[in-house]
Amino acid sequence: MTGPGGALLVVGDVITDVVARHAGPLAPGTDTAAVIRTVPGGAGANVACWAARRGGCEVRLLGRVGADAAVWHERELAACGVRPRLVVDADVPTGTVVCLVDEGAAAERTFLTDSGASLRLGPEDWSDALLDGVGRLHLSGYLLFSGSSRALVAVASKAAEARGVPVSVDPASAGFLAELGPDRFLSLVERVDVLLPSRDEACLLTGCADVAEAAASLSRRVPLVVVKLGAEGALLARSGEVCARVPALPVTPRDTTGAGDAFTGAFLAALLAGADPGRAAEEGCRAGAAAVERVGARPPARD
Repeated sequence: MTGPGGALLVVGDVITDVVARHAGPLAPGTDTAAVIRTVPGGAGANVACWAARRGGCEVRLLGRVGADAAVWHERELAACGVRPRLVVDADVPTGTVVCLVDEGAAAERTFLTDSGASLRLGPEDWSDALLDGVGRLHLSGYLLFSGSSRALVAVASKAAEARGVPVSVDPASAGFLAELGPDRFLSLVERVDVLLPSRDEACLLTGCADVAEAAASLSRRVPLVVVKLGAEGALLARSGEVCARVPALPVTPRDTTGAGDAFTGAFLAALLAGADPGRAAEEGCRAGAAAVERVGARPPARD
């Protein structure tokens, strides 16, 4: 059953996260005590899992992994209620991210990223049949940071446009976005109807220091812009104006990894279930709050 609004198809990265939580500053040249766990991650996969947790629509995921961890990732995705279609790369291992989480008040995180097989997803991995029964296509912004996956984005976006399937994008990484360049990124998302940047990504894409101005500017190019502001909630912009501000829920963060993905997943699932964007953003904020109270980027597996 795909639900009244159709299924959500997420195309994006599936990654193995090594999360190291440390108290205080790192000690260069010697040991820093930490609690280290290996958990499933990847922005695209996380979005799919949080969308499935929200419920109301079937959630599918297309991604590429190495043979080293394919079975584990497929099992973990299915346990969260996602229908995975994972392409197994025989030549390159699954992408890995080391997440350094400072256990200070903000639980801020720093990523060391080896994208591995995830950015080798290409047009040959796409089939228009993937859109059967789909009500929305969501593309992880990480796909735009390699030539192969950029080509996939173009093919998938064109196929979605031909079928009248709306497309959303989360820019995913301010660091990689700066390397790609704002103008190039914006030219690659011309068919998008919803853009979900973070504060830093929105400001980088526009050159605006003020996030409200950045959101308004982006909404002159994309019909709906939803800027994720972390502990400050989110703001929505249409037609060159900010149209709503949604507060965050007060929580004590343990690990902020995946909070933006949680927002995106719940937001998109709520949209597909018929919620208006403001209400969908409220659900996104609730999911983001739930995410930062957990270690790792995924919701708990379904019972």
